[in-house]
Amino acid sequence: MDLLKETLSVIKKADEDAMKVTRDKWDGLVKPIGSLGALEEATIKISGMTGKTINPINRTAIVVMCSDNGVCDEGVSAAPQFFTKVLAESMSKGLTGVATLGKFSDTDIITVDLGIIGDVKDNSIVNWKISHGTANFTIGPAMSYDQAVSSIEAGIKMGDMLYELGYDIIGTGEVGIGNTTTSAAVMSVLTGLDVDVTCGMGAGLTNEQHSRKKETIRRGISVNNPLKDDPIDVISKVGGYDIGGMCGMFLSAAKNGKPIVMDGFISSVAALCAVKLNHHVIDYILPSHLSKEPGSKLLMDELGLTPMLNLGMRLGEGSGCPLAFNILKASMYTLENMGTFQAASLSSEELIDIREK
Repeated sequence: MDLLKETLSVIKKADEDAMKVTRDKWDGLVKPIGSLGALEEATIKISGMTGKTINPINRTAIVVMCSDNGVCDEGVSAAPQFFTKVLAESMSKGLTGVATLGKFSDTDIITVDLGIIGDVKDNSIVNWKISHGTANFTIGPAMSYDQAVSSIEAGIKMGDMLYELGYDIIGTGEVGIGNTTTSAAVMSVLTGLDVDVTCGMGAGLTNEQHSRKKETIRRGISVNNPLKDDPIDVISKVGGYDIGGMCGMFLSAAKNGKPIVMDGFISSVAALCAVKLNHHVIDYILPSHLSKEPGSKLLMDELGLTPMLNLGMRLGEGSGCPLAFNILKASMYTLENMGTFQAASLSSEELIDIREK
């Protein structure tokens, strides 16, 4: 608990002066003011995190938090639970979607076992196992409060380590059969939204399975009565270790004054937990894409964020992060290398700031 408390105590809001300097630099480049839209805004936001105008993005990593969920006993997933272990092991072999996209974008993939059922015999997977899966939350809490804290602190520790090693930006990913169920449950509690709008089809369910999934979430919330104003209590009662781990990574980014890229639905729920713990965390999050899960748009509205991409993706794993990294690299390169009005012997005085339109 000490690491979590220390982290929350040092998180600061973004540096608005640094953001103004970066905005002014963009406005001095040879283009209509504000015409590069989200490319400009992303670099401006990053400058608020770091206090610097130019922030090269050379070393990138995605941390994939892996854990099993006891609620799978209720038949909420079309995939068998042992897929979590298989996918985690496939991640380290470079066979999964995010691992492939990671190769394309020169991104390192770090796989972390926070709660996979069974022993993972792969030395490349970080073994920070808290337990062999969580409990079935329709019977009682998914985990203890202390275990929820442990999952969050694991994420903080991993983020701190990667930023210390010189990574410029990290992304959040996850693997865990049943984690759209836990995510929808956490989202419903924290936002007050009905399960009908937070619970999607996940990896692909029949209508009957989808109805069972929603009823399972309602039962879990009723049995455990999680405290809406305490995200840790919510994670412990109806969440998963992967959600806690990613929550900790968002906290680490804010603590270190570094950018972090949010993936899809499950990552967004973890981000919401982090923001509920300290509202300044929102200043350090860059959303990659809008997941096809129905709760994703509502989460973006809740967080006040606009994703860079909308590609109809719902894979998870952190698969939106490599795409976002490439956009951010292009944005930063343009800011650093584009010519100025002064260099082109032009004046910007007659231009209208289209951001105001």
